[in-house]
Amino acid sequence: MLKKLCIENGRLVENGDGAAQVRLYVAPDDAEKRYLIDQLKIDEHTLNSSLDPDELSRLEFEPEHAALIFKRPKHYQATDNFLFKVASTGVFVFKDLLVIVVGEEAPLFDGKPFVRIQSIQDLILKLLYRAISHFVEHLKGIDMLAGEIEKQINISMENRYLLNMFTLEKSLVYYINGINSNGVLIEKLKNNALRMGFTPENMEFLDDILIENNQCRGQADIYSQVLSSLMDARASIVSNNLNIRIKALTVITIAIMLPTLVVSLFSMNVRIPLAGHHHAFWIIALLAAMSAMTVAFLWWRKRW
Repeated sequence: MLKKLCIENGRLVENGDGAAQVRLYVAPDDAEKRYLIDQLKIDEHTLNSSLDPDELSRLEFEPEHAALIFKRPKHYQATDNFLFKVASTGVFVFKDLLVIVVGEEAPLFDGKPFVRIQSIQDLILKLLYRAISHFVEHLKGIDMLAGEIEKQINISMENRYLLNMFTLEKSLVYYINGINSNGVLIEKLKNNALRMGFTPENMEFLDDILIENNQCRGQADIYSQVLSSLMDARASIVSNNLNIRIKALTVITIAIMLPTLVVSLFSMNVRIPLAGHHHAFWIIALLAAMSAMTVAFLWWRKRW
């Protein structure tokens, strides 16, 4: 799907005109891919890389354009089951044209950074900045989810909560790789600022983006280390909860078995005490009750 946009009064506005400055391809079909490869001379491998979530961020220069691949968080859905994924975005910079290729519909141009756009170069940097901000937002969501799951682990013995924690930890590994990859791309952009046509204002903004990306990476590292270090403790909590319940069931079983033992002894087909006693039934019942009360008293006294 193709969307044509242009920069008017500092904003991106949809424009069906063929002279649009920005073209956004969302999950391009075969015909659109052939146009990008044959007409715009975009390398087929680079084009496929922009749709591959496993590709690393990079910067390449072709005779007629520059190609950027950067990472951003994939839109989270309930069916993902706590797995936060990373997607790739391809940006191809021509002299008077910017082509953006993504694998799925995503809110690329939302937020405050896109209020004032001066040029194509400015838009490129704002796309990078928005991707970093998106990572930060997802990291906060992961932290909140981890806290809620931890509460469930403390009161439940179900494995699914531990599996959810493992999934969140796996998501953080993907995010750290994506953020590190974007950091390498930002450094390359700084080293090739002249070839990219960046102004001094763009370079100042690029420095801010690098700082934001480093802070985002540090935050992701902290969350990953915390989750990793606490997984063993949370697994121990589950095992401890199980032991407590088994212990309670064991005590209850003993409390039931002792009266049964007393009654069984007096029910054997041999000569036993109290066989001819008029109140034998009540005496046996009292002994059985006393055995159960003894176990209950010991349970309370020793705080089993």
